[in-house]
Amino acid sequence: MEPPSNSFPPIFHLSPPLISYLNQTLSQTTNATDLVSELQQQCSDLDQTLIDLNRKLEQTIITYSLHSGKIGGLFDGIKLKLEDIRASSCVSGGGFIGEELPVLAKEVARVETVRVYAETALKLDTFVGDIEDAVSSTMSGKLRKLPSGANSEETRLLAIESLKSAEDALASVTKSRPQWTHLVSAVDHRVDRALAVLRPQAIADHRTLLVSLGWPPPLSNLSSTNVNMGKSSDVLNPLFTMQGDLKKQYCENFLALCNLQELQRHRKSRQLKGYNREVALRQPLWAVEELVNPISLGCQRHFSKWIEKPDLIFALIYKITRDFIDSMDELLQPLVDRARLAGYSCREEWISGMVTSLAMYLAKEVFPIYVGQLAVDKTTGVPSHVKVSWLHLVDLMLSFDKKIQSLIAQSGVLIAVRDDENFQRLSSISIFCDRPDWLELWAEIEFSDTFDKLKPVMGEERSWKARVEGASHVSGSEDYNSPPVTSAVLQRLSLVVDRCKPLPSISLRARFIRLGGAPLIREFLNFLLHRCQEAEGMTALADDDALIKVTNSINGARYCESVLREWCEDVFFLEMGLDQDYESEIGAAENSVIFDEEIVKLEEFRMEWVEKLSTVVLRGFDARCRDYIKNRKQWQEKEEKNWTVSKSFVGALDYLQEKTSKLKESLNEIDFVIVWRSLATGVDRLVSNGVLLSSAKFHDSGVERFVSDVEVLFGVFRAWCLRPEGFFPRVSEGLKLLKTGKDEAKRGNEEGKERWLKECGIRHLSLIEAEKIIKNRVFVD
Repeated sequence: MEPPSNSFPPIFHLSPPLISYLNQTLSQTTNATDLVSELQQQCSDLDQTLIDLNRKLEQTIITYSLHSGKIGGLFDGIKLKLEDIRASSCVSGGGFIGEELPVLAKEVARVETVRVYAETALKLDTFVGDIEDAVSSTMSGKLRKLPSGANSEETRLLAIESLKSAEDALASVTKSRPQWTHLVSAVDHRVDRALAVLRPQAIADHRTLLVSLGWPPPLSNLSSTNVNMGKSSDVLNPLFTMQGDLKKQYCENFLALCNLQELQRHRKSRQLKGYNREVALRQPLWAVEELVNPISLGCQRHFSKWIEKPDLIFALIYKITRDFIDSMDELLQPLVDRARLAGYSCREEWISGMVTSLAMYLAKEVFPIYVGQLAVDKTTGVPSHVKVSWLHLVDLMLSFDKKIQSLIAQSGVLIAVRDDENFQRLSSISIFCDRPDWLELWAEIEFSDTFDKLKPVMGEERSWKARVEGASHVSGSEDYNSPPVTSAVLQRLSLVVDRCKPLPSISLRARFIRLGGAPLIREFLNFLLHRCQEAEGMTALADDDALIKVTNSINGARYCESVLREWCEDVFFLEMGLDQDYESEIGAAENSVIFDEEIVKLEEFRMEWVEKLSTVVLRGFDARCRDYIKNRKQWQEKEEKNWTVSKSFVGALDYLQEKTSKLKESLNEIDFVIVWRSLATGVDRLVSNGVLLSSAKFHDSGVERFVSDVEVLFGVFRAWCLRPEGFFPRVSEGLKLLKTGKDEAKRGNEEGKERWLKECGIRHLSLIEAEKIIKNRVFVD
C-alpha cells in the first residue's frame, strides 16, 4: 500500500483569512524553503505560547485549589458547629443558642471577609498579570491576547485599559476596605513597576512619531529682521499639514498619552488622599510638553546669537507661541476632551511651556551675567550700563507677559485666582519667585533709578512754590496746598508699585515695595526735614520766607500721608497685610499695612513742625505784649479816649493777626486748624497767667478796659470759628469772675466757694486761681 500523500485539502475547505494569507505569502515568496522556515518559526512561537499559557493555568488552578481547600475546610468547621448546636439545643433548650450565636456570627463574618479578600486578591492578580503581559509585549511586539498582526499602539491601549480596571478595583478596595493596606501597597508596587516601563516607552514612540512628522519645524530661515518686525515667515505647521494614516497614528498616540496621564492623576489622587493633592497632581500636559521641548531647543540656538539683544529673544518666543496656537485649539483640544483629561487647556499648556522655556533660559544664561557684572561694579566702584540693561530686560518681560495674557484671554478662559500656580506658569516675571535674591537686586536698582530721576526735581526751588489741589488726586474737598514735587514723588512711587503688580506672590510684591518703594518716601521725608532745619537755622522762622518754606514741607508731608492712607485701603495693599509670610518676615502686627512705618514718620514730622510754628508765633506774641502785661496800673485807670483797645496791646494783636493770616494762606486747612487752636490755647494761658493771675488790682474801669481788649483778641480768631471764646476758657472764666458783683462774690464766700464756682460754670480755673482773681477785684462805692 502507498503512503498517504501530503496534499492540500480542497480550497473550499479553507477559511477566507487562510486563503488571503496564502495568496499574499506565495506572491512574495520565491523560495519554498523560506516559507517553510517562517511557518515552522511561527508554529514554534505558538507552541511556546501554549506552554506558557498551560503553565500559568496550572499555577492559577493550584492557587485556586489552595484557597478553595481552605474555604471548604472553614465551611466544614461551620457545618460541624451547626450540628453541635442543633444537638445541644435538643438537650439544653435555647440558653446555649443565646450564648453561642454572637460567636458564630463573628466567625461567619470572618470567613466571609477571608472569602472576599481571596476573591479580591485573585481579581487584582489577574489585572496585574494582564498589565505586566501587555507591558512586556510592548517591548517585544508580541501579545497573547491579540492577533500577530496587532501593532504596538493597540498593545499599549490594551495595557492602559488593564491599568484602568486595576485602578478602579484599587479605588473600590481603598474606599470599602481601608484596612487592606498591605494588599493595596503590593498591587501598587507592581503597577508602578509596569508604569515605569510603559510611560517612557510611550513617550519614546511619541517622539519618534513627531520626528517623522517633521517636528520641530525648521527655524533656520528666521532672521533678526523678520522676527523683530513681526513679519510672517515660511515656517509651516506640521500638525496642520499631516494627513491620512500619519495623522490617524499621531492622534491615536496623542490620545494614548492623555489617557495614560489621566490614569496617573487618578492614582496620585487616591494615594495622596488627605494631603495637599493640588500641588502634586498639577503636571504639564505630557503630549504638549513633547511639542514644546524640541522647538525650545531649536530657539536656544538663535538665543545664543542674540544675548546682547534680548528684545529679539522675546519677539521670537512670542511669534512661535502665537503662530502655532491655532493647532492647539483646533486639533489637540478635542483629543484632550475625548480623553476626559479635566482641567487642561491645550492653549494654556502650549503657552505655559513656551513661557517656562523662556524663563529657564533667562535664569541660566542672561540673569547670571547681569548679576556678575553688578558684583564687579560693586567691587571696582566703576558704574556700568548693567543697571540699564537689567531694567530694559524687566521692561521686556512685563511687556511680554501682557501679550501672553492677551493670547490666553482670546480663548475665553480667565484665571480667577491671582496667586494660583497657573499664573506663575504663564508669566516670565515669575522667575523671581525662585530667586528672591534677584528680586532684591531688582528692587534696589528700581529705587536707585527712580531716586536719581527725582533728585533734580526735589533740588529745584520752583518745584516747591506752586500749589497742587488735593482734590485732583485724593477723594475729598480739602486743599492740601501741596507743592508739585510731592506729586512727582507719588507718581514715581506709583510706577514702582505698578512694576511689581505682575509678580504672582503676595509676599514677593510686599518685599519689592519695602525695598524699592518705601525708601523713596523715607528719602523724601529726609529732604523735607533738611529744608525745615535749614529755614530754622537761618532765621529761627522769624521771617515769612522761612515760615512759608516750613509750611510747604508740612503740606507736602500731609498730602503724601493722605495719599498713602488711601492707597492702603486698596485690596492690593490690604492683602499684603493679611499675608502671613510678609508679617513674619518684617515682624509686623496683624492686619498692618505696608506703608505703616512711613505714614507714622510723616505724621510725626508734620506734628513736630506744626508745633514749632505755633511756638514761634507765640514767642513773637509774648515779646510784643510784655509791656502790656507788666503795666498793672492800667487796670485802675479809665479807658483811653478814642481807643477801643489798649495801645500796648495793639502791636501784639497786629502781629498775631498777620502771622495767623500768613499761615492761613500758605498752610493746608487741616494743619492750619491745629495751628490756630494751639495758638489760642497758648494765648489763653499767656494772658490769664500774665494779667488775671498777677497782683494787679482791677477797678471797674480796668474791667471794662480788659473786656475791650479781650473782645479784640477774640475778633482775631473769629474769622476761623463762630465762638472764639470757647477756645479761651481761662480768660473767659476769669472775665466772668471780674464781672461778678460785690454782693454775688460775698454770697459765694458765705455758701461755699467750690459750690458757687460750679454754679457759675467755672471749670478751667482752680479754686486758688479763682480766689486770687476775686481778691484782686476792687469795688469802689
